[in-house]
Amino acid sequence: MSPARLRPRLRFLLLLLLLLAPAAWGCGPGRVVGSRRRPPRKLVPLAYKQFSPNVPEKTLGASGRYEGKIARSSERFKELTPNYNPDIIFKDEENTGADRLMTQRCKDRLNSLAISVMNQWPGVKLRVTEGWDEDGHHSEESLHYEGRAVDITTSDRDRNKYGLLARLAVEAGFDWVYYESKAHVHCSVKSEHSAAAKTGGCFPAGARVRLENGAQVALSALRPGDRVLAMGEDGNPTFSDVLIFLDREPTIQRAFHVIETLDPPRRLALTPAHLLFTADNHTEPATGFRATFASQVQPGQYVLVAGVPGLQPARVAAVSTRTAPGAYAPLTKHGTLVVEDVVASCFATVAEQRLAQLAFWPLRLYHSLSWGSRTPGEGVHWYPQLLYRLGRLLLDEDSFHPLGMAGMGS
Repeated sequence: MSPARLRPRLRFLLLLLLLLAPAAWGCGPGRVVGSRRRPPRKLVPLAYKQFSPNVPEKTLGASGRYEGKIARSSERFKELTPNYNPDIIFKDEENTGADRLMTQRCKDRLNSLAISVMNQWPGVKLRVTEGWDEDGHHSEESLHYEGRAVDITTSDRDRNKYGLLARLAVEAGFDWVYYESKAHVHCSVKSEHSAAAKTGGCFPAGARVRLENGAQVALSALRPGDRVLAMGEDGNPTFSDVLIFLDREPTIQRAFHVIETLDPPRRLALTPAHLLFTADNHTEPATGFRATFASQVQPGQYVLVAGVPGLQPARVAAVSTRTAPGAYAPLTKHGTLVVEDVVASCFATVAEQRLAQLAFWPLRLYHSLSWGSRTPGEGVHWYPQLLYRLGRLLLDEDSFHPLGMAGMGS
């Protein structure tokens, strides 16, 4: 790793120790007395015709696939909700209120952006020129037909502001932003019920791990304090304590990447931003396998699987996607675990296994000393969410998975 790329990581770890380690001894992130607030990050406007993230709109890394037009008479019309935010101006040229109708995810992002616009330009409001389209005015399979897209300007229609407006939309959490025209910025979001709407680093509820007593249990039955098969720093199998769940959502439906191997046959489902370990050839030692996002694993690469004896490489034969119930992300003492006999990381979003392991040191220490709760909660743990925000301030943008994440390790 070059010194230029190493420096922001060192700053990240230093800030982590100063800010997060004291917080880990309490029940929440809290506030560190005497800490100095970091100056706001400078916002870089999007260039004309630039889009963020730099992938096509209807792909998993952005707003996801088109799911079909919503009409007022369709069952899915109940997915749309009106937006009566007085801080947003709706053009509503059809005079039907259609531009105010949108999915809840789109509404939340738009309301957040409205606040950013007023803070950036006092006296100026956010303006929506196009929202939900029921009249067929957009291109085929446009997300406007699902209430998942809006075209926006500022109320003063100052085109010099639109590049920065697009950047503010990115910061507000829109899943895809495109400085599409000199006259407007296009923004869209993931589907409400799409399993990709909330990304993270998880496994489905039914995925199995192996306990120290030899039994295999589903992640939904796993509890803090259990010891599961994992990989040690030396690349050998070991049993590691489950400390907490970084994410635990029993009822959610989520999209998973499925990695299949032959000889030996294995089949692992995990979310796109989750890390597992890969190599380009089978002769690489286990310690030489690199942390790779699940969405970037390709047939022909090798992953590590549990074999006899120890861990062994297995060639990836196929990669697919599927939807499954539940989302579970256990954190072990070693930062790894073996799921469905495939070695995976406990972490996601940033392809830096060692950095993530160091960043979670305060949390691991806190729970390994049995001071944390042994009752698994639900949702994303506060600690990885805070890490993610800090990482966004200090690490390069290309360090992150394009999907982003609700929490760094979730």
